[in-house]
Amino acid sequence: MSKVKLYVSAVSISNIYYIIRRYLGHKKSLEVIEELANILEITGTNKSEIIQALRNDFKDFEDSIQYSTALTVKGIEAIITRNVKDFRNSKIAVMTPLNYLKMYQSEN
Repeated sequence: MSKVKLYVSAVSISNIYYIIRRYLGHKKSLEVIEELANILEITGTNKSEIIQALRNDFKDFEDSIQYSTALTVKGIEAIITRNVKDFRNSKIAVMTPLNYLKMYQSEN
């Protein structure tokens, strides 16, 4: 079985915290974020990625930031998202989590 390396942008980490804090509270949410940080590669989002995100033809600015960040990571094969339609202009393959898992399982 091949290994999968998962990347997430720093923007996503703060979004994840914001969402789960409502359900788990501050302390438990920080524990979850720490666990995620241990299993994921976290990519930074810097000025050049924000400038690129402004220039992308994306309707959703946050998705545009995610895409611009993904473009900077060598070897990214796909963007996994529930919101595939917002990445219609992507030069990187985009798929739902379920579709990615199906593809991954068929290859292994």
